[in-house]
Amino acid sequence: MGRVSRVGGLAIFLAFASAAQADVLLAARTMRAGTAIGPGDVILDSGTAPLGAATLLDEAIGQETRVTLYAGRPIPLASLGPPALVERNQLVTLMFQQGGLNIRADGRALGRGAEGDEVRIMNLGSRSTVFGIVAGPALVIVP
Repeated sequence: MGRVSRVGGLAIFLAFASAAQADVLLAARTMRAGTAIGPGDVILDSGTAPLGAATLLDEAIGQETRVTLYAGRPIPLASLGPPALVERNQLVTLMFQQGGLNIRADGRALGRGAEGDEVRIMNLGSRSTVFGIVAGPALVIVP
């Protein structure tokens, strides 16, 4: 995976990024962006795993595709992420907490996001737009 090169008495190790011989996860079918991955959606194949490709079932199952994955191709880890808990146009609960004050309001999501993601929400009562952090299914905390 690398080689040693001598330059003026100094040994320099040159590393090359390359594929490794290991198990690799392949998409069992073509999956569009936003698809939740289940056990039947992946195939564990022994062969050459490109750098950054998923090699364990736990790395993919339960995750959501961020881009389209094509059948028979390795699954890049960068194309997976946690599933969205808030969808665009979904009705959500806005929650604002400070000290002993706890305010809840109805809102409409203007984007989609997984837990911990920042999303823009329109407060349905005031029609104002705020940013909040996804805390659970249909729950957004406004800092």
